[in-house]
Amino acid sequence: PSTNDPPHLQPGSQVEISSNDPGFRGSWYTGVIIKRPSSKKPNKFLVQYTHLFEDEAGTTPLKETIDAVDIRPLAPRESTRKFKFSEEVDAYYNDGWWEGVITKELENGNFHVYFKRSKEQLEFGEEQLRLHREWINGSWTPPLAGDEQVKESDRAVTEAKMKFNKVVTQEKLKRDNAASKKKSKSVLAGSGEKLGSGKITMDKIFCKGAHVEVTSDEDGFEGAWFAGTIVKVVGKDRYLVQYESLRTDDDTDFLKEEFDDLHIRPCPPEIVMADRFQKLDEVDAFYNDGWWVGVISKVLSDSKYEVYFKATKEEMKFEHSELRLHQDWINGKWVAAFQV
Repeated sequence: PSTNDPPHLQPGSQVEISSNDPGFRGSWYTGVIIKRPSSKKPNKFLVQYTHLFEDEAGTTPLKETIDAVDIRPLAPRESTRKFKFSEEVDAYYNDGWWEGVITKELENGNFHVYFKRSKEQLEFGEEQLRLHREWINGSWTPPLAGDEQVKESDRAVTEAKMKFNKVVTQEKLKRDNAASKKKSKSVLAGSGEKLGSGKITMDKIFCKGAHVEVTSDEDGFEGAWFAGTIVKVVGKDRYLVQYESLRTDDDTDFLKEEFDDLHIRPCPPEIVMADRFQKLDEVDAFYNDGWWVGVISKVLSDSKYEVYFKATKEEMKFEHSELRLHQDWINGKWVAAFQV
């Protein structure tokens, strides 16, 4: 029976479902809304996946109870599209759509796609790609070409807003880095299809005394980079880094942590912004001693902006001086940001 929920949350509706499990962030899987499991959980829905199964034989579709914020309609897709370098896309892999960036157009017509979260690059055909879109306030951003019915949202937030973690704790970073030492290869690399060109040796860049930025995969810290200096190389692709702004618990010295090569990069070169940022520019915002990846959702004045953080579904206000144009470190080169 129909309910008072939005159209895409009605029983029988085909949807896409995201996962917050480690190794699956940034992916969407197709499914069908079955029902609300309980009136006591108004924002929960029972879904049945289209291509994920409970058994190895693939006879019993997987069913899960999912929060409404992790469910959206099927993303629109152009019948024909010419993809280009630096475009943000979804790539179909292992029965799901994974968010990535086109880093190269190959001579055979395929594309190299780089996945920020797993720091990996894979090759895809044009038929395996679609332009990346966000479901914001009941509309797709960017809208499908020719769709004049899509309304523009003033605030890029979702109905089920997640609380933004405003306090960066050193203890949390310690737990994350300890866990990263035991982290196995992501699902994207599981089949052995990782390209040989997806990883290069950085011995000369990541040496003792080098200024770098480091990141964490823990919930609440996605998309954040913290400045530091390499104290020493502790092993193959592992480095001891001293933070520039985070201090030890007793405040006697700057905090030191060990990182692998997936969580470290050189400090990005400065890009001088002669003019103000534009709406939908991808930026890094300086907050709580780190740089957090976001998108300009509203231009408030010549020097003030609202920035939307996709990982936390949160908006915050920043001055022009607190922002920098986002850049990605891909295959030993910096790739400037693009509109999303």
